[in-house]
Parts: sequence; C-alpha cells; structure tokens
Amino acid sequence: MGAAPLRIEDRQWRCRAMIGVGGIGTGRCFALEGNHTLGREESRAGSMLDRRDYCKLHIISHYVQTLLGPAFTTLPIGHVGDDDEGRALVDEMAAAGLDARHVRVLPGVPTLFSFCFVYPDRTGGNLTTADSAASRVDAELVNAAESDFAAHAGRGVALAVPEVPLAARAALLDLGTRHNFYRVAAFTTGEMAEASARRMPDDADLVAMNLEEASAMARLSANDGAPGAQVRLAIERIAAAHPRLALSVTAGRNGSWVRDGASLQHLPALTVPVESTAGAGDAHVAGLIAGVAAGLSLAEAHHLAVLVAALSVTSPHTIHPALGRPALRALARGRGLPLPDSVGRLLEDPS
Repeated sequence: MGAAPLRIEDRQWRCRAMIGVGGIGTGRCFALEGNHTLGREESRAGSMLDRRDYCKLHIISHYVQTLLGPAFTTLPIGHVGDDDEGRALVDEMAAAGLDARHVRVLPGVPTLFSFCFVYPDRTGGNLTTADSAASRVDAELVNAAESDFAAHAGRGVALAVPEVPLAARAALLDLGTRHNFYRVAAFTTGEMAEASARRMPDDADLVAMNLEEASAMARLSANDGAPGAQVRLAIERIAAAHPRLALSVTAGRNGSWVRDGASLQHLPALTVPVESTAGAGDAHVAGLIAGVAAGLSLAEAHHLAVLVAALSVTSPHTIHPALGRPALRALARGRGLPLPDSVGRLLEDPS
C-alpha cells in the first residue's frame, strides 16, 4: 500500500455525491439468553445492552461520507419525528459531514425505532416500527431533491434502501436513471415479491442482499443446499431474470459474493473479534459504494467492502465510531491482506 494516494479531486473518481432514501432512526439492543432461534410464542429472558443502534440509510451514508471525505457530498432523504431522538440524529448526521437538508422533521409522528435482539453467539435480528416518520416518506419528498440530482448528473450514486415505502425508493431510482447516476437498491425478504413484480431491480445497477433476501428473490426455499451453493444458485436464477444487474450477496461467516456481468467473485469473511454483527451488511454496502464512487471496479470494491464489514463488527454499535481509512489500513496491514493496488491507494488517501 505504498503507492501514491488517489485523491477525490482526481478525474479517476467516478462520483462526487450520493443521494439516498431509506430509514433514519434509532433503537435499543437486547441480549437474549440461549442461542436457539426465538419461537413465535416463546418468552425469553435477557438484558438491555449499552449499544447505539441506527437505521440503514444513516449507517450507509455515514460510512460512505467517512470513507470518501469532505470533498464528497452525501445527501440523505427522509423524515424524523419532532422528538429528542429525531433531533439528535440530525445533529449526528451533520457532525459526520452529511448534508441533511432533505431530512425533514415531521410533527406528531415518532422517529423510526428499531429493536435489535442479539443471541449469545453475537448473531441477531431487528424489529422495526411500521408507523414511524420514516413510513411517511413519499415520492414528493424524494422529487424535491431533483435539483441536487441535476447538479451531480453523471457523477452520483442513487441509493434506495429499506425502512421507507417502496414508492419512495422507486422515485429515487427513477431520478437516478434520469440523471445518469449509479443506482444501488436493497429490499427486505418480505418486500422481494412486490419489488420483483414491479420490476424495481431493473431500475438498479446493483442490488445488495443477504442470503435470505437473495433466496427470496430467486424463489428458493431456505434449505436448498449449503450456503455457498445456495448463493450461487440464487445468483444464477436472478441473473437469468435480470442479466444486466450486478449483485452483492453476504452470508455472514461464509463470506460474500459479487457478480458484475458474467464474473462471480467470492471473498471469505475476515476473522475478527466480534462484538455485534448488527449493521455488518450495511457496512458492506457502504464499502461497495465508496469503492465504486472512487473509480474501482465492483470486484475491487468488494475487497474494500469486506474490510469495512469486518471492522464494523468489532464495535458494539451499528455505526463504528472509529471506522475510517486509517483503521482500515491498520486492519489490512495487521492481517497482511493482499489488496488490489487501487484499494491500497484509496486507503492511503489523506484527504
């Protein structure tokens, strides 16, 4: 990683901005007793954890801005409630360098809240409120940002992620298409059928998923083979239906896969001390976006995404407060990881 730094002012950088829509909210974490999966009618003991939990758009936006620095513009679009939680989130985003002009305070509706549950093996999941300010995000709010899309035409990333209605995400992808942005989308398992029926994946350049979401999009059962075989089968089916679509699939300790055109790449997950896996998938997406925005190929950005996801799980919080290029450099060097030269230059960039 001793090559000359690649700075954002260089023409090699593909994008100068990211405009995204998705959930902005907060939450609490609860440590369950026992590793067996929580049953439908089960009562389980546990304890509250001193962890800061954030929602998808905030996590991804924070990491992209942190990785690419102040010369890059990140504009989240969303609603928060007129409450202490919402105001604190807007302040945090501004402190991280995000441009929060399109984050509106919505009176009379609470800020999105997520309840994260964690098993003793540090895996877990989330329960998220459906009647929050985020649920009121609509196409009108998204379309109000069109002048920002126009300002970055051909040099931006459009990000559409869950915890807001599909209609708002469809509007965001439409603006991204009109203004020649690189379009990134994600859908929950429960949204896959509707998103596919609406052909929303065809309005994206990259869809990022975990194994369960990929299986749902490919209409596979949960037990169609070992994780690696299931991912490959899911990607094969999705690629047949959407041949121009790039794909990213994460599968926890089994690593991650990216498909760009006809090429499929697998990278193993790094072995690190795990505090919490919550937010690791969002960190992985942020690494992909930051890499692509900086001019890396998707395969090269995949190496960065693996690093970002690995470092993210060493923090108990869903936004690792110390994650940045210096920490990623230290992780890569400490492990002696062979990285593409382009990733090494990006991590050396002091801007």
